[in-house]
Amino acid sequence: MFLGLDSSTQSLSALVIDPARGEIVREVSVNFGAALPAYHSPSGFIPGGKGGEVHADPRMWMEALDLVFEQLADGFDLSQITAVACSGQQHGSLYFDDTLEARLAALSASESLEGQLSPALTRATAPIWMDTSTGAECAEIADAVGGNAEVCRISGSNAIERFTGPQIRRFFKLDPAAYHKTAVIHLVSSFVGSVMAGKSIAIDHGDGAGMNLLNLQTLDWDDALLDATAPDLRAKLPPAGASASIAGPVSSYFVQKYGLPSSCQVVLSTGDNPSSLVGMGATAPGTIVISLGTSDTFFAAMEKPVTDPQGFGHVFGNPAGGFMSLICFRNGSLAREALRDELGLDWSAFDRDGLAKTPAGNEGKRMLPFYGPEITPRRDFDGPVRNFPADAEAPVQVRALLEGQFLNMRLHSLWIGEKADLIRLTGGASQSNGIAQLIANVFQAPVERFAIANGAGLGAALRAAHACGHDLTSLQADFCKPAAGSRLEPEISLATIYDQALTEYRAML
Repeated sequence: MFLGLDSSTQSLSALVIDPARGEIVREVSVNFGAALPAYHSPSGFIPGGKGGEVHADPRMWMEALDLVFEQLADGFDLSQITAVACSGQQHGSLYFDDTLEARLAALSASESLEGQLSPALTRATAPIWMDTSTGAECAEIADAVGGNAEVCRISGSNAIERFTGPQIRRFFKLDPAAYHKTAVIHLVSSFVGSVMAGKSIAIDHGDGAGMNLLNLQTLDWDDALLDATAPDLRAKLPPAGASASIAGPVSSYFVQKYGLPSSCQVVLSTGDNPSSLVGMGATAPGTIVISLGTSDTFFAAMEKPVTDPQGFGHVFGNPAGGFMSLICFRNGSLAREALRDELGLDWSAFDRDGLAKTPAGNEGKRMLPFYGPEITPRRDFDGPVRNFPADAEAPVQVRALLEGQFLNMRLHSLWIGEKADLIRLTGGASQSNGIAQLIANVFQAPVERFAIANGAGLGAALRAAHACGHDLTSLQADFCKPAAGSRLEPEISLATIYDQALTEYRAML
């Protein structure tokens, strides 16, 4: 059996798969806010940060790892686990002194992880993906290497506030003494994997590409970006490595304390987005994943690291080999909920009225669907823009919003150069038949809906099995199945309408 761990923003989850049976046989989760209230982080991070700062307490993650294994081992024989792999929220980073390696190697099963590891921290809190405090550092890094186009060409993304490089630079500027005392910088994913392995492990290409530090051509840390970020940075980073690499056997801490076998192997960790690509069965080009959440995300496998000339999209390593694109749209459910509340609707009205009572294309009535600041495209908040009266009937408004969201998504994914043969849809709004059918029509591709609650955790478990010799395609065929009866085909007759709508939307934007 194979274990996948997923350290997300709000929880740490563990999931065990049995490939012989094609089943998930064990699944547990620790919610940080509920299980660890002493850290005063009800949503998994420290509230009230100033100037866009959003940090978490890394000691909370250490405690949660013990808690999740206590749950996992309760009534379940962990000696059956052959290998473990980890997934972690992308862009979070942890900072340690030169005692970390000795502490990891000498972990005692009679003491807690937090008690043994937290004294090595050189930075009391860990910046996470929600942090937007590094605008000045992004500008400095871009300026040092010749502009954001060059940062994107090298690393796959513009210099981005939440990415690890700018966060490291801010730490160096704010507390140079603590930075110089720092010997090892880990991502959330590689830290959890390092604890499991009892030694610092490499940072994989999937998560490493979310740092503004990895050269996508060489798959190594880039000297120009390192120098632009902070001094002596290469010496503080673990090496970069391929996702399917095996780091070595599990730490004796987990053997003695929780019953994992000493033969259990630890596979390199990756970020939650690359891990979800695996867990959604979308590691080959042609299948794209659209996740409809607070923010909407679009990700897909790529053969070559083509970068977005506008700098909105990102390129990460694909854990199955090659690369993946990721585009985030901040106005996902944030915008859908804003219009719902503005019009006094319930969700059923989006299907019943908004899409059923209006024609495809909305007779040219278009909306730029940005109810708050947007990152794709970059736009400060000033509300949605309509080419029709703001007091138009509710069905017209609903269709304009939804068509605008998915036309915006189609427009800003053209740079990838891959036609969608199949769309795998997940997230709360994917349960709406009308929204799912609209996506099929706008992209002219069939849609399958997934009910996988923890795609990142499943992806981690599948990666563990794959690294130990199981065929990934066969694993995904068994574990990455759409909900029964959920497939929707595009209405081919609407292709011309949505091609024209895309042209109109682009002109309006």
